[in-house]
Amino acid sequence: MELITRGAGVRTTDVDLPMIWRHAADDRRPKPQNLPFLHKALPIGSFSVYHKGVGWEVLFRARLRAGTVCQETAKTMLNLTGQGTAKTCDGLTRRDFLQVGTLGVVGLSLPQYLAAKEAGAVRQDDDRACIMIFNLGAPSQLDTFDMKPEAPAEIRGPFKSIQTASPAFDISEILPRHAKVADKFSLVRSCHHTGAAVHDAGWQMMQTGRLFAGNVNTPHAGAVVSYLRGRKGDLPPFVVLPETMGRGGGNLPNGQAGGFLGKAHDPFALMADPSQPNFNVPDLLPPKEIGAARLDRRRRMREVVDETITHFEASENAALLDSNFEAAFRLMTSTAAKAAFDLSQEPEKVRARYGMNRFGQCCLLARRLIESGVRFVTINTFLTVFDEITWDIHGSKPFTSIEGMKNIVAPMYDQAYSALIEDLADRGMLDSTLVCNLAEFGRTPRVNPAGGRDHWPQCFTTYFAGGGVQGGRVVGASDPIGGVPADRPVDPGDIVATIFHSLGFNLESHLPGPAGRPFPLVDFGKREIGELF
Repeated sequence: MELITRGAGVRTTDVDLPMIWRHAADDRRPKPQNLPFLHKALPIGSFSVYHKGVGWEVLFRARLRAGTVCQETAKTMLNLTGQGTAKTCDGLTRRDFLQVGTLGVVGLSLPQYLAAKEAGAVRQDDDRACIMIFNLGAPSQLDTFDMKPEAPAEIRGPFKSIQTASPAFDISEILPRHAKVADKFSLVRSCHHTGAAVHDAGWQMMQTGRLFAGNVNTPHAGAVVSYLRGRKGDLPPFVVLPETMGRGGGNLPNGQAGGFLGKAHDPFALMADPSQPNFNVPDLLPPKEIGAARLDRRRRMREVVDETITHFEASENAALLDSNFEAAFRLMTSTAAKAAFDLSQEPEKVRARYGMNRFGQCCLLARRLIESGVRFVTINTFLTVFDEITWDIHGSKPFTSIEGMKNIVAPMYDQAYSALIEDLADRGMLDSTLVCNLAEFGRTPRVNPAGGRDHWPQCFTTYFAGGGVQGGRVVGASDPIGGVPADRPVDPGDIVATIFHSLGFNLESHLPGPAGRPFPLVDFGKREIGELF
């Protein structure tokens, strides 16, 4: 087996498989060492390991009987499906492999995972879950959950407030079904952040708790759950419906990824509209040219390759990586996974209750996935703020008008959310499932000349149900025009801390950050919104 460090130009060949390490933080001369963590799999990729608390990078390539597997970058994709599209360094093609992507896709960052497991931070038997509804585009707080009926017309807007099932608050008349379940959710009316008033910045902050800086992309809350809890069965631990966010105008990462935890903890994105009659999940289907028998041959061929790497077989890490490869294989062949995504198993009356539209069926699918063992589901109400009717009510095209919000967005959203909350409660799932409704910012207190409202991160409302949250409450308050928090300010770090608290995480714990350095789960001083619980 031939081993080579990245950028060092140093090679060594040895039957005892020594590794050449270099420190991830600098370019010090590589030092050959015996790797204490051996990995049983196609050994391709770059990853970090712990060695006396210091992060090291290892990059290597393996010479196997099937030919030399070529390593070019840390993100090289092995395309191992179809008509021999995976090429070796010799230019040859290999037909009988399964497409697995990078090493990070089939395995966790194993030493880090095992360290967390040993420390008791990983509790796979915990059934708590989260559904994050991300209101892409950003609803107006003044027209939904923080009405100002006594303010001037240019502030209060065109809608009236209505009473709800909670004596603690009223909400807008455009959300009548929310009003009926208001005893099950609680409002936080004093949210704000200091990021730029562009969608992408808010997406980052509200889903990860931080604004990306210094080339450090922090992980989505669901990716943290994936890392600390792992999968419960055949289904992935973290799913995004119906797909990850599109353009936001700021050309920034949207925060719906594994960040520094790696591609292994990126979400499984549905990439389909569950409201369509021909709905299926593309990634649960093998390529058309591969039948079941051939797919099984690929799995058995991998077992043959594994047997040639006998050096790895005694390692606990090898067994763990093996199990993750099998989990990836099972996802594509699992009847349980297919059943979880099969909305045709739901009575038509139930589907209609949620609404036969993309968002409504995503909410129903989220309930099914949580029931089937998925730990974290994020639902994007919309995919982009461009050329689509969304919460982004600037008032003129290509954006949405207030009337468009009233007649199209609000009814769809109101129906699906209320159905989800009632369904979770009826099934006894609400106590263990946090449903949090977030957005990237709020809208300007004053209606603009186009009859809409513009971006406003200085103050907005989020709300939470289930997962230990007591319904019917209000936390914080905005000033008389809904422009800034007047009481109990809450920022994105506090909101993500609230999610982690509901899921039972220790907020004082750490994640393996860039270069292997410990990275706090939440920033110093960030705590859950205790008044919700």
